[in-house]
Amino acid sequence: MTGWRMILATMVLVVFVSTSLGAVQRFEKPHSRASSTCSATEVKQSPHADTNRVALVIGNFNYPDADMQPAQTGNDACALASALRKDGFDVDLVQNATRNDMQRAIERLEAKVRHDSIIMIYFGGYGVQSGGQNYLIPVDAKIWDEQDVRHVGVCADWLFAGLKSSGAHVRLAVIDASRRNPYERRFRSYSHGLAPIQADENALILTSEPPGAVAYDSDGSHSPLITALLHEMSSSTRSVEEIFERTRTVVALTTQNQQHPTVSSSLIDDVKLGPAPANATVSSGQNTSLDRRG
Repeated sequence: MTGWRMILATMVLVVFVSTSLGAVQRFEKPHSRASSTCSATEVKQSPHADTNRVALVIGNFNYPDADMQPAQTGNDACALASALRKDGFDVDLVQNATRNDMQRAIERLEAKVRHDSIIMIYFGGYGVQSGGQNYLIPVDAKIWDEQDVRHVGVCADWLFAGLKSSGAHVRLAVIDASRRNPYERRFRSYSHGLAPIQADENALILTSEPPGAVAYDSDGSHSPLITALLHEMSSSTRSVEEIFERTRTVVALTTQNQQHPTVSSSLIDDVKLGPAPANATVSSGQNTSLDRRG
């Protein structure tokens, strides 16, 4: 009889421990910081997409060779891709892109460009400057010195120049890559943040920090930059230049001046975000409003 009591007590203990562990897991799960909550298949072209508006959204957050991981870029990419799709953009979302993935995505973007196209690019992840140029780092990068950065990174200046030569009329970019160099311990010398990025003709660029400065990931599922940008996009009918400027101001206020995004602009046209009517047309002349909402 004593043996049966011991067996029964053991079974009760096992059930109790299993139940307790399950409860702990259910309690802890909501507090985990998932880096991504969507897949590329969830952000397809809207049936109301404007064929003149195309976007490439890249969110890199899993760098096996890096000392640290950017925690929020996956969620940021998903949210921005969804917002752009609602605004009539044909969105190509790529997450944890290798160098080949990034090159193929850029080629797909360039293939869609027309003479009156509005292009939006977002890159979230690591950016490293070398020789006065900025390199967007793919997740498969193996970096041991500064020379590797130029070999395996995608040069941002090359990317913007390629879009200009492909004939895109307006080029917009959000570069959230002003992070501490995760490979800096391997370099003899290193530079913080990004080198200056100047917008060429009819372009607008928003970066998360000024040249040489570093933005640190905050708590929450989204970065302060994308949180502010999404709010401005959803609550405003202003021009994209004013939306970027207000985003810069809001981030500085909400972070108590710990982060200062920068805006570089050479826009000629008054570009507004928003879904486009199916029968809308647009002139590509200078000083022309590109608001297709009617």
